[in-house]
Amino acid sequence: MPKTVLIIEDDKNIAELLRLYLEKEGFETAVANDGGAGLRVFKEKEPNLVILDVMMPVLDGWSVLKEIRSESNTPVIMLTAKGETMDKVSGLDLGADDYIVKPFEMKEVLARINAVLRRYEPAEEKPRRLEFDKLIIDLDSFELLVDGVKVDTPPKEMELLFHLASTPGRVYTRNQLLDEVWGFDYFGDSRTVDVHIKRLREKLEGKSEKWNLKTVWGVGYKFELL
Repeated sequence: MPKTVLIIEDDKNIAELLRLYLEKEGFETAVANDGGAGLRVFKEKEPNLVILDVMMPVLDGWSVLKEIRSESNTPVIMLTAKGETMDKVSGLDLGADDYIVKPFEMKEVLARINAVLRRYEPAEEKPRRLEFDKLIIDLDSFELLVDGVKVDTPPKEMELLFHLASTPGRVYTRNQLLDEVWGFDYFGDSRTVDVHIKRLREKLEGKSEKWNLKTVWGVGYKFELL
């Protein structure tokens, strides 16, 4: 299921920009334009993450954060024009998970959201070997077997294919793949994903009628079971 992000921000232009971008990236969103409304929506929607501005009418961000922390461990990213160290320390001391200073890049916001959400995912032993018709992806040995034949594959291509195949049918945007496969600190061109997908297709095309690596036009890519 899509994760829900609550945006509590009194600047309606910024709130709308965040809403549009996050929905494009596959999140559901809710928006409130003051601290009081933000708390009401928080209790109603029970979001997976909150983006919280500091300077707002009715209740400021610090007050909202204190109220949220009194009843919930939902991750909170503070969003503010204040960049002083003490403001950051205050937010983190009150229980904020991260802190973004305006002006910001949307790609940075997305990367930080995904990084914080990953920290809250329950730890579990995930399989490192996936098997499909005529296809074995083994991250322990970093081996790709196609129709019983080992295919030389660079590590990032292996990781990309494994990531897609781990959740068949799920569509990933290029930015999601950059963040989740290349990592939080990678801010390269999204065409990097296209190049790796092209190389994988050259190795996998026509090998099975039970799965394929599919482009979802205008969105991204998915590993599809047929």
